[in-house]
Amino acid sequence: MSARDAPVPVDQRSRVERARQGDHECFALLARGAVRRLHGGAYAILRDQHLAEDAVQEALVRAWRDLPGLRDPDKFDAWLHRMLVHACIDLVRRRRRQVTEVRLEWTDGPSRVDISSQLADRDALDAALQTLDPKRRALVVGHVMLGMPVPDLAAALGIPLGSAKSGLHRALASMRLEIDDERAGVGKPAGELR
Repeated sequence: MSARDAPVPVDQRSRVERARQGDHECFALLARGAVRRLHGGAYAILRDQHLAEDAVQEALVRAWRDLPGLRDPDKFDAWLHRMLVHACIDLVRRRRRQVTEVRLEWTDGPSRVDISSQLADRDALDAALQTLDPKRRALVVGHVMLGMPVPDLAAALGIPLGSAKSGLHRALASMRLEIDDERAGVGKPAGELR
């Protein structure tokens, strides 16, 4: 029986191992399993449906190209998230402008019974994320939504660990203030920057 005729492995580590050896089908299965989560993260960072799709596609192309260099197959998901963050930042750099629309679609998490509360929370998060620059938005989305450790985010963004920690701390503090102000009904005068 040739390697091509062998049954496809079920666990992710085996799929990663076979994909590293050039098995397109195993890589397609890995990509299919991650694409929705990647798109949610890319959309939260880029705030644009089409750019998010481009970032996911770019991240998957990079992943296929660089997969043979992945040292630890068990860290495939974290490695793929780094690829996505890099792709998002590269797209922002190329476009040299910020997209103004954001709509969060949380991919995982507890479901809530009170829909109005859920919508209000999501709107508050959307508004708070809109106030961040793309790099800080990438820190928040990468850490909170994608579950990436801060050292991995720092490496993905090409910044020192201390800068990533302080940037994440400042971004979350800024978002908290924005959400608190919105809930308190405090509006900022036109043109005022925080």
